[in-house]
Amino acid sequence: MDTGRTEGADFTSHLRLVVKSEPPRCDKMDKRYKLLIIDDNKEILDALYDFLSKKKYDIVSASNGLEGLKLIQNDKQGFDLVITDLIMPDISGVALISIIKKKYPDTRVIAITGWGEHPEALATEAEADHVLEKPFELSELEKWVKKLLSSKYEG
Repeated sequence: MDTGRTEGADFTSHLRLVVKSEPPRCDKMDKRYKLLIIDDNKEILDALYDFLSKKKYDIVSASNGLEGLKLIQNDKQGFDLVITDLIMPDISGVALISIIKKKYPDTRVIAITGWGEHPEALATEAEADHVLEKPFELSELEKWVKKLLSSKYEG
């Protein structure tokens, strides 16, 4: 069809910009959470490190409570969650949890233990967010890690 024009056609486009009144939600999987694992049992420490690293968490580990405490105190960004054994040399997990909850109250803590008839009493005394009794399923640990991290950032 010949319009008699030698240049390109003119047209007008109307785009509508939609702005939502609420800020966009940040998907919790966008953030790489930083976890500290503390256990004096090398096999457990290695197993937890390997498992949680594969789940895309940034993992730092310590083989005793004193080393864990130094890592916590020297880390500028802090840890989103700490997983610690309760019974360890140097500084017990109970003492470590008490220090964490006083100095870094937003840090979530999972206590793990194979000692005693009532490990949850020790963890409750130290104000751990959750306690898992050894042996435990890694899927159970993962469930609690996700639950505690989501409550930290969504609640």
